[in-house]
Amino acid sequence: MGHQNDPEVIRRLLTDHGRWAVVGLSNNTSRTAWRIAAFVQTLGMTVVPVHPRAETVHGEPGYATLADVPGPIDVVDVFVNSDLAGAVVDDAIAVGAKAVWLQLGVIDEAAAERAKTAGLDVVMDTCPAIEIQSVRQAG
Repeated sequence: MGHQNDPEVIRRLLTDHGRWAVVGLSNNTSRTAWRIAAFVQTLGMTVVPVHPRAETVHGEPGYATLADVPGPIDVVDVFVNSDLAGAVVDDAIAVGAKAVWLQLGVIDEAAAERAKTAGLDVVMDTCPAIEIQSVRQAG
């Protein structure tokens, strides 16, 4: 059986203010990452753009890699194709992130297991904008 998301982990990640490194976030406003990063900011999170171009996005300075991000990272939000997600999860483990959130359609069971084994919280194949509805209803 594959990874099962824990509703309590989702609730905590979406309600405890934290620092979210959003891998794949650029200034391309047509990309889902741009819209979801803006949404995550409305939840009170600090967003750190991580993209090879290291652009400033939503008023926050960007970094080319997770290793370049100074300071602690609470959540690594993964907006890359599933075949690239494992490397991002491994980088998240290496930098000491507390959690990884693989976005809707981003699935890597082996990477999720590596993250759990390393002590990270894992959410996979869903989106904060979807999950916030359940969190608010549970209240």
